[in-house]
Amino acid sequence: MTADSEIARIETVLDGFHAAAVSADEAGYLALLSPDAVFLGTDGGERWAGEAYRAFIHSYFSRGIGWTYVPSKRSVGIAADGRTAWFDERLENESFGACRGTGVLQLRDGEWRVEQYNLTIPIPNELAGEVVARIREAE
Repeated sequence: MTADSEIARIETVLDGFHAAAVSADEAGYLALLSPDAVFLGTDGGERWAGEAYRAFIHSYFSRGIGWTYVPSKRSVGIAADGRTAWFDERLENESFGACRGTGVLQLRDGEWRVEQYNLTIPIPNELAGEVVARIREAE
């Protein structure tokens, strides 16, 4: 397979990941994750791994509650061995506005699986001092 075709496959996985979240499709969403997948959320305390993440997903999706992050720009890279990929993507969310997703995928049994996903809210540099001060106050 060519790098371009692998990138297309990876983008299909990521698009499916977001689509499954919108429709609270638990089986579809989990099928795109590795067994040990790690999700880092926007709050500093949000780190779910493996079964804890699957339980978190179930607590929402089993009630028909999903979430919508719409990708608008994405970059994908693949390691020289062709088995590991990384990405960053711009996302739009109704509540959080512009967000950024970054992560790693691994080729497992011929299929790309999300190993780690990190969701952040990019803070403009000119606001960083104020945001850091407010975070310190909250701690």
